[in-house]
Amino acid sequence: MTEPSGDGVGATQVSEAHASGPVVITGLEGLEAHVGQKVGVSDWKPVVQEEITAFAKLTGDEQWIHVDPERAAEGPFGTTIQHGFLTLGMSTGLLWSVCVVEGFGVILNYGLNKVRFPSPLPVGSRIRMHVEIAEVKQLEGGAEVVWRLTYEVEGKPKPCCVAELVFRYYG
Repeated sequence: MTEPSGDGVGATQVSEAHASGPVVITGLEGLEAHVGQKVGVSDWKPVVQEEITAFAKLTGDEQWIHVDPERAAEGPFGTTIQHGFLTLGMSTGLLWSVCVVEGFGVILNYGLNKVRFPSPLPVGSRIRMHVEIAEVKQLEGGAEVVWRLTYEVEGKPKPCCVAELVFRYYG
Protein backbone atom coordinates (compact mmCIF):
# COMPACT_ATOMS: atom_id res chain seq x y z
CA MET A 1 0.00 0.00 0.00
CA THR A 2 1.01 3.59 -0.42
CA GLU A 3 0.80 6.48 1.98
CA PRO A 4 -1.00 9.66 0.94
CA SER A 5 1.33 12.47 0.01
CA GLY A 6 -0.49 14.90 2.24
CA ASP A 7 -1.32 17.34 -0.54
CA GLY A 8 -3.48 14.92 -2.52
CA VAL A 9 -1.61 15.39 -5.76
CA GLY A 10 1.95 14.13 -5.48
CA ALA A 11 1.73 10.36 -5.26
CA THR A 12 0.91 8.20 -8.23
CA GLN A 13 1.69 4.74 -6.96
CA VAL A 14 -1.05 2.13 -6.99
CA SER A 15 -0.94 -1.16 -5.16
CA GLU A 16 -2.74 -4.22 -6.46
CA ALA A 17 -5.69 -5.54 -4.48
CA HIS A 18 -4.96 -8.51 -2.33
CA ALA A 19 -7.52 -11.11 -1.39
CA SER A 20 -7.98 -9.11 1.81
CA GLY A 21 -8.44 -5.65 0.37
CA PRO A 22 -9.07 -3.16 -2.41
CA VAL A 23 -6.74 -1.50 -4.89
CA VAL A 24 -5.36 1.73 -3.43
CA ILE A 25 -5.04 4.79 -5.68
CA THR A 26 -3.25 7.79 -4.24
CA GLY A 27 -3.94 11.37 -5.19
CA LEU A 28 -4.94 13.18 -8.34
CA GLU A 29 -2.04 11.80 -10.37
CA GLY A 30 -2.95 8.24 -9.37
CA LEU A 31 -6.53 8.81 -10.51
CA GLU A 32 -5.43 10.42 -13.78
CA ALA A 33 -3.08 7.52 -14.49
CA HIS A 34 -6.07 5.15 -14.54
CA VAL A 35 -8.49 7.01 -16.81
CA GLY A 36 -9.99 4.56 -19.28
CA GLN A 37 -8.71 1.56 -17.34
CA LYS A 38 -10.49 -1.17 -15.46
CA VAL A 39 -9.68 -0.82 -11.77
CA GLY A 40 -11.16 -4.10 -10.57
CA VAL A 41 -14.18 -6.27 -9.88
CA SER A 42 -16.08 -6.72 -6.62
CA ASP A 43 -16.74 -10.06 -4.98
CA TRP A 44 -19.98 -11.82 -5.88
CA LYS A 45 -23.01 -10.69 -3.88
CA PRO A 46 -26.15 -12.81 -3.57
CA VAL A 47 -29.56 -11.29 -4.34
CA VAL A 48 -31.84 -12.14 -1.41
CA GLN A 49 -35.52 -11.51 -0.82
CA GLU A 50 -35.03 -10.12 2.71
CA GLU A 51 -32.96 -7.19 1.42
CA ILE A 52 -35.44 -6.50 -1.38
CA THR A 53 -38.37 -6.53 1.05
CA ALA A 54 -36.56 -4.21 3.48
CA PHE A 55 -35.72 -1.80 0.63
CA ALA A 56 -39.36 -1.89 -0.55
CA LYS A 57 -40.60 -0.94 2.91
CA LEU A 58 -38.03 1.87 3.26
CA THR A 59 -38.82 3.40 -0.13
CA GLY A 60 -42.54 2.62 -0.41
CA ASP A 61 -41.98 0.73 -3.68
CA GLU A 62 -43.77 -2.48 -2.72
CA GLN A 63 -44.76 -3.51 -6.24
CA TRP A 64 -45.56 -7.23 -6.39
CA ILE A 65 -42.70 -8.03 -8.79
CA HIS A 66 -40.39 -7.17 -5.90
CA VAL A 67 -42.18 -8.39 -2.77
CA ASP A 68 -44.71 -11.13 -3.61
CA PRO A 69 -42.87 -14.37 -4.46
CA GLU A 70 -46.07 -16.35 -5.11
CA ARG A 71 -47.51 -13.85 -7.57
CA ALA A 72 -44.09 -13.19 -9.10
CA ALA A 73 -43.66 -16.91 -9.79
CA GLU A 74 -46.51 -16.54 -12.30
CA GLY A 75 -45.20 -13.21 -13.63
CA PRO A 76 -42.87 -12.34 -16.50
CA PHE A 77 -39.63 -13.19 -14.63
CA GLY A 78 -40.72 -16.36 -12.81
CA THR A 79 -39.62 -14.92 -9.46
CA THR A 80 -39.27 -11.61 -7.66
CA ILE A 81 -36.68 -9.16 -8.94
CA GLN A 82 -34.48 -6.65 -7.15
CA HIS A 83 -35.27 -2.95 -7.47
CA GLY A 84 -32.94 -1.15 -9.86
CA PHE A 85 -32.44 1.57 -7.27
CA LEU A 86 -31.40 -1.00 -4.66
CA THR A 87 -28.76 -2.26 -7.07
CA LEU A 88 -27.66 1.31 -7.72
CA GLY A 89 -27.62 2.04 -3.98
CA MET A 90 -24.97 -0.66 -3.53
CA SER A 91 -22.56 1.27 -5.75
CA THR A 92 -20.62 3.08 -3.06
CA GLY A 93 -20.03 0.06 -0.85
CA LEU A 94 -19.05 -2.14 -3.78
CA LEU A 95 -16.80 0.60 -5.17
CA TRP A 96 -14.95 0.86 -1.87
CA SER A 97 -14.54 -2.91 -1.79
CA VAL A 98 -12.77 -2.66 -5.17
CA CYS A 99 -10.88 0.63 -4.86
CA VAL A 100 -9.88 3.11 -2.18
CA VAL A 101 -8.71 6.60 -3.08
CA GLU A 102 -6.25 8.12 -0.62
CA GLY A 103 -4.75 11.59 -0.36
CA PHE A 104 -8.03 13.50 0.02
CA GLY A 105 -9.85 14.53 3.20
CA VAL A 106 -13.43 14.66 1.93
CA ILE A 107 -15.31 12.48 -0.57
CA LEU A 108 -18.70 13.63 -1.83
CA ASN A 109 -21.18 11.66 -3.90
CA TYR A 110 -21.89 14.28 -6.56
CA GLY A 111 -24.47 12.28 -8.53
CA LEU A 112 -24.95 10.19 -11.61
CA ASN A 113 -24.52 10.90 -15.30
CA LYS A 114 -26.06 7.86 -16.95
CA VAL A 115 -27.99 4.94 -15.48
CA ARG A 116 -29.63 2.05 -17.27
CA PHE A 117 -31.15 -1.25 -16.10
CA PRO A 118 -30.80 -3.44 -19.23
CA SER A 119 -32.03 -6.68 -17.65
CA PRO A 120 -33.93 -7.83 -14.56
CA LEU A 121 -32.12 -9.09 -11.47
CA PRO A 122 -33.95 -12.15 -10.10
CA VAL A 123 -33.83 -13.32 -6.50
CA GLY A 124 -31.31 -16.13 -6.14
CA SER A 125 -28.90 -14.52 -8.61
CA ARG A 126 -25.42 -13.30 -7.83
CA ILE A 127 -23.97 -10.00 -9.01
CA ARG A 128 -20.61 -8.34 -9.04
CA MET A 129 -19.59 -4.86 -10.07
CA HIS A 130 -16.88 -4.05 -12.62
CA VAL A 131 -15.20 -0.67 -11.99
CA GLU A 132 -13.47 1.62 -14.46
CA ILE A 133 -12.37 5.25 -14.22
CA ALA A 134 -14.06 7.00 -17.13
CA GLU A 135 -12.94 10.57 -16.46
CA VAL A 136 -10.97 12.70 -14.01
CA LYS A 137 -11.39 16.46 -13.94
CA GLN A 138 -9.25 18.70 -11.76
CA LEU A 139 -11.22 21.10 -9.54
CA GLU A 140 -10.04 23.90 -7.30
CA GLY A 141 -8.87 22.03 -4.22
CA GLY A 142 -9.68 18.59 -5.57
CA ALA A 143 -10.94 16.40 -8.37
CA GLU A 144 -14.12 15.08 -9.92
CA VAL A 145 -14.05 11.41 -10.91
CA VAL A 146 -16.56 9.60 -13.10
CA TRP A 147 -16.63 5.91 -12.21
CA ARG A 148 -18.10 3.63 -14.89
CA LEU A 149 -19.89 0.76 -13.13
CA THR A 150 -21.21 -2.39 -14.77
CA TYR A 151 -23.14 -4.96 -12.73
CA GLU A 152 -22.60 -8.46 -14.08
CA VAL A 153 -25.24 -11.10 -13.34
CA GLU A 154 -23.68 -14.53 -12.98
CA GLY A 155 -24.45 -16.65 -16.04
CA LYS A 156 -26.35 -13.92 -17.90
CA PRO A 157 -25.23 -12.20 -21.11
CA LYS A 158 -26.48 -8.70 -20.18
CA PRO A 159 -25.68 -6.62 -17.10
CA CYS A 160 -28.54 -5.66 -14.81
CA CYS A 161 -27.20 -2.13 -14.30
CA VAL A 162 -24.73 0.20 -15.95
CA ALA A 163 -24.07 3.61 -14.43
CA GLU A 164 -21.67 6.51 -14.26
CA LEU A 165 -21.20 7.51 -10.63
CA VAL A 166 -19.63 10.92 -9.99
CA PHE A 167 -17.58 11.56 -6.85
CA ARG A 168 -15.78 14.72 -5.86
CA TYR A 169 -12.60 14.49 -3.80
CA TYR A 170 -11.27 17.47 -1.85
CA GLY A 171 -7.95 18.00 -0.01
